Amino acid sequence: MPDEPADSIIQRLIDAAQRPTGVRFVGQSVAPSVGDGFVAWSDLHAEARAVAAALQARGVMPGDHVAILGPTSRPLITVIQGCWLAGAASMVLPLPMRMGSLEAFVESTRARIRHGEATLVLVDDLLAAFYESVPGDPPTLAMGEVLGAADPAAWVRPPDDPERLVILQYTSGSTSEPKGVMLPDRVLRANIDACYDAADLTEHEVLVSWLPLYHDMGLVGLLAIPMSRGLQLVLAAPQDFMAKPGHWMQWISDWRGTVTAGPNFAWVLATRALGRMEGIDLSCLTLALSGAEPVDPAAVESFVAAAGRFGFPPGGVFPAFGMAELAIGGSFPPRGRGLRCDSVDRLVLERERVAKPLDVADADEELDVRRLPLLGAPVPGLEMRVVDPATFADLPERHVGELLIRGTSVTSGYYRRPDATAALFHDGWLVTGDLAYLLDGELVLCGRIKDVIIVGGRNVFPEDIERAVGGIDGVRAGNVIAVGVEGYKGKESVVVVAEVRTEDPDAVRHAIHHRTLDVCGLPPRDVILVKPGTLPKTSSGKLQRARCRELYLAEELELLD
Repeated sequence: MPDEPADSIIQRLIDAAQRPTGVRFVGQSVAPSVGDGFVAWSDLHAEARAVAAALQARGVMPGDHVAILGPTSRPLITVIQGCWLAGAASMVLPLPMRMGSLEAFVESTRARIRHGEATLVLVDDLLAAFYESVPGDPPTLAMGEVLGAADPAAWVRPPDDPERLVILQYTSGSTSEPKGVMLPDRVLRANIDACYDAADLTEHEVLVSWLPLYHDMGLVGLLAIPMSRGLQLVLAAPQDFMAKPGHWMQWISDWRGTVTAGPNFAWVLATRALGRMEGIDLSCLTLALSGAEPVDPAAVESFVAAAGRFGFPPGGVFPAFGMAELAIGGSFPPRGRGLRCDSVDRLVLERERVAKPLDVADADEELDVRRLPLLGAPVPGLEMRVVDPATFADLPERHVGELLIRGTSVTSGYYRRPDATAALFHDGWLVTGDLAYLLDGELVLCGRIKDVIIVGGRNVFPEDIERAVGGIDGVRAGNVIAVGVEGYKGKESVVVVAEVRTEDPDAVRHAIHHRTLDVCGLPPRDVILVKPGTLPKTSSGKLQRARCRELYLAEELELLD
């Protein structure tokens, strides 16, 4: 008998196409004008084989990189799978965030394409006007030129290679310039399996997503997992969620979604939308993952209360940790447990970097306590440790240090960045840059090392100021940035920049000043009110604190009129 094919992403896509499941496109942007939007994985796989054959006919070889620029659509996910079937790594490029930054978008897109040494660039017709190749760029084609351009039977399966890149995932750049994370076949498979097992997924799941496919949570967590495992997927576009966040909850209700995911701000928007909704049923949703941004316990609890009216089980909340350098999943809590927090003394945490338990009921004020979500244990195949950032010595439980990770899901490094790759690892451990501690084997995150503001001998976490200020009337929640700047005699001081909508900016500025004083014990050096939609963010919507600091110092923030 012939040998069984080795395990690979290609083999998994072939196997998944045998299951009676598929992807259902919903939302105004991606749903077809006729039919119910359902496409069987078998049909999409046949179309992807045709794409792979067309790519091979154009000279794309195993190990090549193909850059892809397009909105969420059936053609986009077909082209992504087609690249993988051809043995090429997909480079899914971010879309333009704001029309005012079109020049910056083109510049960053071209930089990614050239840095990633793309053999070919595939552009959706809708975006053709936004990106035109210039001398020095690889060939650029419309997606339509490879969709249906070849016979699926002409596809030649490339040899399996566990080290061949499947995804070249550019980081979001929330703290630095974006870097190309290399995800070879073995790493992607390991993380897919680890997430599947740690989340207790079954073949009967229905995943619902609107997340952008140029971000790791959308591409790996909510596309690669169902597409390679043959799970049912309900897929919408980010713009349809942003236009009406309530649609997310409606899609879950309509199609009996069991699993979904989103960053913290998305759950805040969903909570507001639920207050205006009637007649939906969320009892089916048993895994509602919050990740990609720091998990705010108050936001989670507000969602649980709002969704509880519609049957959502409180245990369905799933606060988790992940990063592009792990493909996606890092640590998961037990499914069905819901939100659990560690309540610690804020001052001890900030001054001594020790998470001293503090009973919320015994605290004089809410500001004395910091509630930190437990993010579960490492997914299978990963180990985590917390160390002193200066010496790399292991720290005891509840002592805050830098999080290190090693195991089967860890990236092989950053593409063509040996300097950054060398800095990413220490003795085989991935150095995350996250401040964290361990508690009974579970991970608790405190913040990013680069973002910590040292004020009066305290390590102030900007998230604490940003959340406190975000609750002020007139301030746009989720659109506040706190940064440290050099102040008197070289000491660091706090600057708060907030997007606001108000007829009384002086009152809002005054409230921000005092709220910041409450949180960090010292008044802010400056409070800057800016126009809505102008704070610097990454392509995935994360706040860019370092960039905001640069704009503040250069006096280039767009101030409120």
